[in-house]
Amino acid sequence: MELSLDFASYTWWSIYTTVAFFILAIFGFIFKWGFRFRLIGATGFMGVLTVGLFALSFGLFSRADIPNAVRFNLVYDTGTNQAVIAVPLDITPSQLEATLQQASINLFSYGRTASNGDDKLTIRARAQLHQEGVTFPLYLGQIRRSLVQKDDLNSIITISEANFAKIDSFTQK
Repeated sequence: MELSLDFASYTWWSIYTTVAFFILAIFGFIFKWGFRFRLIGATGFMGVLTVGLFALSFGLFSRADIPNAVRFNLVYDTGTNQAVIAVPLDITPSQLEATLQQASINLFSYGRTASNGDDKLTIRARAQLHQEGVTFPLYLGQIRRSLVQKDDLNSIITISEANFAKIDSFTQK
């Protein structure tokens, strides 16, 4: 079962539920129900939940969708200026370029800092080649972009043609 991340609609349903608990709490005090204070607690909890969902509805989970990009997994991230993503072995150079662009947009954060004097975010893409009981990590390319500009137009993408040739030579055996 896949849930959507539409927090705006969740917020509205949470508001309705909070109002319902509030009305029940008022009736609890009017009719002197024994669990009226529990209804006050439930109303307060729903209020806090509603505020949290409202904050999440501002789009904290927005992700870029670049055409021709393939799915990738984040393997390593220092939280500063280096990250490594894993891509499938059958990726093409054009797909890798699109995937690196998508990863650079998705992994950008204003909280990243420069380390070792390098003020560029470097994201490397690797695939794993399994051959005769041995696994070879092959770095297929990388992208270097600014740590401070969200829309960096000067990103540098490097594709390793030699490692793509290694993949072709190993898979043809």
